[in-house]
Amino acid sequence: MEYLLSNRQVEAGTRFAAISELFDAWTFRHMDDIGVGPGWRCWEVGAGGPSVPAWLAGRVGASGRVLATDIDVSWLGDAPVDVRRHDIVRDEPPEGPFDLVHARLVLVHLADRDAALRTMARSLRPGGFLLVEDADPELQPLACPDERGPAERLANSVRRGFRALLAERGADLAYARRLPRLLRDAGLTGVRADAYFPIASPACGVLETATILQVRDRLISGGHATGDELDRLLTAIAEGDLGLTLAPLISAWGRTPTA
Repeated sequence: MEYLLSNRQVEAGTRFAAISELFDAWTFRHMDDIGVGPGWRCWEVGAGGPSVPAWLAGRVGASGRVLATDIDVSWLGDAPVDVRRHDIVRDEPPEGPFDLVHARLVLVHLADRDAALRTMARSLRPGGFLLVEDADPELQPLACPDERGPAERLANSVRRGFRALLAERGADLAYARRLPRLLRDAGLTGVRADAYFPIASPACGVLETATILQVRDRLISGGHATGDELDRLLTAIAEGDLGLTLAPLISAWGRTPTA
């Protein structure tokens, strides 16, 4: 089934920039803790935008390699890495093995997400690291936790509509909380996990606006909101006083046994 938030839409670039602002520091902290450094071979799965592959390229240096893959690589033109069009579910994995395989906000959207995770784990060298980060919209489903008035209630109603659209397309909205168990089931050791979600960051408003614009027609046709309601919500977001937030981003990581 078609991905709800297609990379072919112009708003995709805005979404990638907002996601980068919101989550890159969190992702990079985990990669620092893992120890990514010169000479590492890294595979960025479902890269979307260039920020994570570019950061990895700076860490691994000329002696390392960064491969960035996606089913649509149109936003990766400026990344100083190897770029390949690749479907993690249907295509054979790229030539490895890798020291690090990373995916952020990818697996929750896939129909065969467990198979994709196993493919990623099998692509690691002995002692290599898998870092998977995904949102858990069921754990924190609201756009505005401080539902103080009609604008906040409207934002939460539209967010519920968006979650319904995701579920209709096969997304597992509670997938991320299972990541620690799934990494252990894939044979990884030293598995750990934590979570992060921003509250009231301006980038949350940028991301919410771009997302609404991408799925506006589907929200209306699905009966989740009217055009007037969406226009009023976009105006409220632009005014900057809604206190928007996101679902928690759960990060889970582990490594393959060395012997």
